[in-house]
Amino acid sequence: MIPLTQMATDVLQTADGAEKTALSRKYAAEWFASREAGAPIEIGTAAPPLRPARPQKPALLDPRDVPRRKPGTPEGRVAMLHAVAHIELNAVDLHWDIIARFGGRVDFPIGFYDDWVKSADEESKHFGLMSDCLANYGAHYGSLDAHAGMWSAAEDTADDILGRLAVVPMVLEARGLDVTPGMIKLFKQAKDTAAVEAMEVIYAEEVHHVSYGSKWFHFLCGRQNLDPTPTFHGLVRKYFHGALKPPFNEEKRAEAGIPPDFYWPLSESAAVR
Repeated sequence: MIPLTQMATDVLQTADGAEKTALSRKYAAEWFASREAGAPIEIGTAAPPLRPARPQKPALLDPRDVPRRKPGTPEGRVAMLHAVAHIELNAVDLHWDIIARFGGRVDFPIGFYDDWVKSADEESKHFGLMSDCLANYGAHYGSLDAHAGMWSAAEDTADDILGRLAVVPMVLEARGLDVTPGMIKLFKQAKDTAAVEAMEVIYAEEVHHVSYGSKWFHFLCGRQNLDPTPTFHGLVRKYFHGALKPPFNEEKRAEAGIPPDFYWPLSESAAVR
């Protein structure tokens, strides 16, 4: 059996979305089967690419150049589903990348790998759910253009595990907790039951992914005798370009282990004071 970090690199080097997520789920199943058998797969070390392989489509544009569509129309709903599929596919790579890039180099308990393999597996499932929802509209991932900005946080934090944990799960994924309820409401109004059910699965499981970021961020802060709150503020100001946008889903953020004094001082309202 190849080491976990090499499994992670294999996923990163697979371009097609369906093939990437199928391989992700296969490797996740092998990891957890080995854990159940009491013979965990070796972590190893790997040399992951700076950027993951991507399919020819969608074209990746500057976020300012991605066309905006009215969310109340069928075209707007397709655009929303496509955007979520794009986010989920990036999340698959982000979760495998943290394993490939930092695995074997940072001394983590095995629970760290359990958490991120589980997250990658769930993100792979989420991409499949969004692909099915797009098919209901006669569309598919790649039908529309997508924005190219999602991977910049991974590149910026390629050598900083604390920065990676702060910016990816605790900022970018936490943003999903803020906006997903509004998307669920739109699909309920459109009576798209399949999309509502898919979004509700994503919403419930994303809380766990954010919580894993918070858990391991606090773990490393404790190990390094760092105060988590100012450390988080400093890392987000260093790596995240711009202020955080309210409104915040304070209930779900708290459930994920992120208290208000982490994010409100970084918000737009704090920036204009």
